[in-house]
Amino acid sequence: MKRALLSAIAVLGIGLPLLAQEELREADSLRYQYGRQQIPSSNKVGTPYADTLDTGNPAVKVVLYSNGTYRYVKDPSLVADERVFNEYWDTRTVNPYRDAVPIPDKFSLWVVDSLDSYCCPYTVAPRSHFGYRHGRRHQGIDLPYPKGTPVMAAFDGKVRISDYVGGYGNLVVIRHANGLETFYAHLSERKVESDQWVSAGDVIGLGGSTGRSTGPHLHFETRLYGAAFDPAWLIDFESGTLRHRLLKIRSWYFNPNQRYVQSVDDEDEIFRTDQEDRQLAEEHAKKEAAQRAAAEAAAMRYHTVRSGDTLSKIAKKYGTSVKRICQLNGISETTILRIGRRLRVR
Repeated sequence: MKRALLSAIAVLGIGLPLLAQEELREADSLRYQYGRQQIPSSNKVGTPYADTLDTGNPAVKVVLYSNGTYRYVKDPSLVADERVFNEYWDTRTVNPYRDAVPIPDKFSLWVVDSLDSYCCPYTVAPRSHFGYRHGRRHQGIDLPYPKGTPVMAAFDGKVRISDYVGGYGNLVVIRHANGLETFYAHLSERKVESDQWVSAGDVIGLGGSTGRSTGPHLHFETRLYGAAFDPAWLIDFESGTLRHRLLKIRSWYFNPNQRYVQSVDDEDEIFRTDQEDRQLAEEHAKKEAAQRAAAEAAAMRYHTVRSGDTLSKIAKKYGTSVKRICQLNGISETTILRIGRRLRVR
């Protein structure tokens, strides 16, 4: 009986301050286990709605589908009053937060609960991953996506942007009740409008290659308060599953170099101390610094001086400037170049 009660507390997030410390730990443990469950992609994708019914709770509706299935959903008319869908709401600006909302060092984000659903945007091995690409920051994942193929919303939410936006091309941005935003870019056509409510699996556009794109694909981003993190922390695109109901987030996830790293989940992780978290973050920072140093070293280029070479000729050949070559080699523009000298040009 006690375990059943604790399970209810864990799932619903109800706090009872009178519980003994051991029971609270057990409740947290059960909640953690529930949150770390994987979720398969919804099988209601593309299924038309047949009807909507009221329930005893005014905040919850029953949606009936034409194939005879149903599910419970939150009433959008009530959810619309929540702060998340009113504060920093801008239907044209990609990042309306502009660093206005600080991100904690660590926190947990419920991605789906019993009234939310999930649909994998596309089950396929990503073509291009999160991180720097060709010297530029790539803030999402690129999924091979044939032109004209329907693009589905990953989670329930409200469309914040449906517009043509620079390099993104045709872009749809959906904000979800937990503050998460998902981006769907390079669409050939948009099927939704700003301020429209959508459910996971609803078609929001068609695959394409608009904007800065080298071929048909879906650029998919996940952002929280305007800060992008690797969508692979959230979704296993090759299997189509949502990795966890409860996403444990650390501030270093938002580092542009920090891609998803598969780790062994341990129940005791939720009880890890702040000091241990800081130590982990420092280890990641050192690793990233070493990776950046290695990348910088790999990017270095050198030129061996030959007969007839001048600083201006060398600079022109490598697409740089005489001033930069002088800075890299500790020389001046009047330095005499000796044949055989090795100059760094990058």
